[in-house]
Amino acid sequence: MKITAQELRVKYLNFFKSKGHTIIPSASLVPENDSSVLFTTAGMHPLVPYLLGQQHPGGRRVTNVQKCIRTGDIDEVGDDTHLTFFEMLGNWSFGDYFKEDAIKWSFGFLTSKEYLNLPLERLAFSVFSGDNDAPRDEEAAGIWRSLGVPESRIAYLPKDDNWWIAGNTGPCGPDTEMFYWIDDGTPAPENFQDTHHDKRWVEIWNDVFMQFEKQADGKLIPLKQQNVDTGMGLDRTLAVLNGQSSVYDTELFSEMWEVIELDQQIMTNDEVRKARIVLDHIRAAVFIVTDGVEPSNKDRGYVLRRLLRRAMVMGRLLNLKHHWLESLMGKVAATYVQAYPPVVEKSENTFKVILAEQQKFEKTLEKGLKEFEKLIKNHSDVGASFSRPPYPSEQRHNPLDEAGRLKAAPAIMGLTGKDAFDLYQTYGFPWELTKELAEQTGQQIDKTEFEEEFKKHQELSRTASAGQFKGGLASHSEKIVRYHTATHLMNAALRKVLGDHVWQKGSNITEERTRFDFTHDKKMTPEEIYQVEVAVNDWIARDLPVKKDILPLEEARKLGAIGVFGAKYPDQVSVYTISDPKTSEIISREFCGGPHVEHTGTIGKFKIQKEEASSAGVRRIKAIIE
Repeated sequence: MKITAQELRVKYLNFFKSKGHTIIPSASLVPENDSSVLFTTAGMHPLVPYLLGQQHPGGRRVTNVQKCIRTGDIDEVGDDTHLTFFEMLGNWSFGDYFKEDAIKWSFGFLTSKEYLNLPLERLAFSVFSGDNDAPRDEEAAGIWRSLGVPESRIAYLPKDDNWWIAGNTGPCGPDTEMFYWIDDGTPAPENFQDTHHDKRWVEIWNDVFMQFEKQADGKLIPLKQQNVDTGMGLDRTLAVLNGQSSVYDTELFSEMWEVIELDQQIMTNDEVRKARIVLDHIRAAVFIVTDGVEPSNKDRGYVLRRLLRRAMVMGRLLNLKHHWLESLMGKVAATYVQAYPPVVEKSENTFKVILAEQQKFEKTLEKGLKEFEKLIKNHSDVGASFSRPPYPSEQRHNPLDEAGRLKAAPAIMGLTGKDAFDLYQTYGFPWELTKELAEQTGQQIDKTEFEEEFKKHQELSRTASAGQFKGGLASHSEKIVRYHTATHLMNAALRKVLGDHVWQKGSNITEERTRFDFTHDKKMTPEEIYQVEVAVNDWIARDLPVKKDILPLEEARKLGAIGVFGAKYPDQVSVYTISDPKTSEIISREFCGGPHVEHTGTIGKFKIQKEEASSAGVRRIKAIIE
């Protein structure tokens, strides 16, 4: 069947709405109150409190299309299936239905004529094979068999394949995965156990059965409630349904290819990969900036900067025409405006942020090219004569080799791997750019040495950011809960001292501190910082009650509830109110998933350690409780 991305989104949501699910909007790519990840990497991250037992405003069954960013397998981006930004179609049960309903509904959506109508003979399924921690999932396998799936099309696979957990700790359990055979010319093999590694079997859906919580010591304890978390990758499923062999061939990318004026059919494999990286990284960057992140040398800003600069280098190697970046950003916004209106509503700022980064990087790149010329002169008599590769469309008219490069003298060892890494670290030159330029002068670089230097750099980065990644999912320890409520009080105090122009732009809470980004265009004075501390500690000392309500969104807004600037909220929302029963004064009223203390007196003493700039018009506070 032929289907558009929007049709697939709507079909999925309507199917699960008919099964009693509440449709909820995608959460931001920037996790709210979750210090364990830089970005929302799966549909489950924004829903962790409800997987652990908290009541969701939408009830015990919800469904959504969640924006996600993953960079863990960034080196695979550019092949047929891997992406940095993607959408995950998901349905959720918070202690309601479990394996039988989840599997039957998955099967119904995949195979019924009114929905995806996929032929059973091209489908296969995997379940958990069992180990010392948890048993073989015969229950899931039995449900698939009861639906008419042949035994031979069910594979029993180990934890690496069929066990899901988002980090080192948190809710987890066995999963069952659904695969589609994409080769139109060859019938799907009958035995899936023996052929599941064949790349023509493409995973399109994953049902996770959260039965356990993994603790820090590695022990699995049963969850108080059993949950279902499912995820269907929209890009992959769209390609499968439309008979396309790559996610980069779908309608979500087709007009982007037209913008950069490249045709995969006449490009080399290496050029195709570079072009796909450009499309993927710019699409991801547009969504990341739309959700409030700006390029920097730390955390999310660093990831954004690396994506943009990597795309810009690839664009340079492909010799994309002038203004390609503006045109591509505009096409991304036009492609997604129906599903995500903010990509257009906030496009003026997105263009401003990304083009400013382009200008900054081009200056750095020119300095790097001059440094490269110096290195070439120092290492070789070949000289510094090199040029940029031609447009792919020009290759048939130039004296190039099969890879599209200028034919050069036989290669000799020249630049060292450390030289290449220094160019990477100082000027942002990725390996591909240095290698390309070196080959134009007939030189080769020791890639092993470059990789060794790069590994040293990664180890230092991991050590420096250990606090950012040490956990699994968002922690709900007593200290974290106290910090959550303290952060609400700090937000209220900032608005009281600085004015109502203050809005939350992001937060990051760990066991050691809270970090809070907010809109304000100048450095806070020592007196203002003192006033905020006094206000927060006064509210803590008064031991004010913290009350949770689930309200219709419009009603909550009429009551003055606030949230993260620009965030989209569902029709039913959780609202936490901190008030003084003696005076009826509302201290804080915010949309939030929680959790929070019941009384402010349990928080402890609040102190601001640092106030600094985060990005243009945004300040950052780091504070502790003692």
